[in-house]
Amino acid sequence: MTEKPTSSTEEEAAKTHLGDLPSVIPIFPLAGTILLPGSNLPLNIFEPRYLKMVKDARASHALIGMVQPQNADDQSHAPAIYDIGGAGRISHYAETKDGRNIIRLTGVCRFRIKSELEVLTPYRQAQPDWPAFSGDLAPDSNINPIERTQLMDALKVYLDQKGLQADYDGINTAPDSVLINTLSMIIPFAVPEKQALLESADTHTRAETLQSLLVMLTRATQQDPSHRPS
Repeated sequence: MTEKPTSSTEEEAAKTHLGDLPSVIPIFPLAGTILLPGSNLPLNIFEPRYLKMVKDARASHALIGMVQPQNADDQSHAPAIYDIGGAGRISHYAETKDGRNIIRLTGVCRFRIKSELEVLTPYRQAQPDWPAFSGDLAPDSNINPIERTQLMDALKVYLDQKGLQADYDGINTAPDSVLINTLSMIIPFAVPEKQALLESADTHTRAETLQSLLVMLTRATQQDPSHRPS
C-alpha cells in the first residue's frame, strides 16, 4: 500500500467555516452508512466511478457527501436517496497495489440536497444547502452533558446479546458528542434508523434516539432471536 500526502487534516476539518464550503459536492450513496461532524469514516474505494470521484475531490475541495439510498435493496446505478447527508473531508489517502483507494473521511457538516445536477462525471453531484446545519461547525460544548445511565444500560444489553465486549473505561471518558456519534455510526441499524440518527438536531436528541433504537432492537431480538435489522 502506498500512502500519499493529503493537505486535508482532522484539524482543518474542525476549523471549517460556512463560507469555506463549496456550492457543489460529489455524493456517494451507501446504505447503512452515515457520517457525522467530527467523526471518522474509513472507506475502501474500488468502483471506477468512485475512484474518479476521489481523484477529483482531492484535486479540489477534498469533500465528499455521504448519503443513503432510500431502499437498501436498490442496486441500480442511481438509486433514490435521502435528501440529508453528511459531508466529510478526505483526511487520509492511500493506494493499494490492486488499484483500490483506502481513504478516511472526517465529518465536517451535514447538508440538505437543494438539487442534484445533470453531470458528465460517472459519479453523482449535488448542490448542498449548508446553513440549516451551520451548528455542526460550532465548537462542541459539554455545558449540558447528556444523562448516560439509561443509555449505557441499553448499550450493555445490546452488547451482551451480541456477545461483544466494550472498553467501558474509554466509553466513560469519551466526550458526549464523540460517544454518541461513534455509536450512531458503528451500530448496524437499518437504513431508516440510521437516517433518523443523522437527522437528529443535536447530541442530546441523537442520544435519546439512539437509546430508543437500542431498546427496540434488543426487545425485538429477545422476542425473535433470528431478528436482524432490515
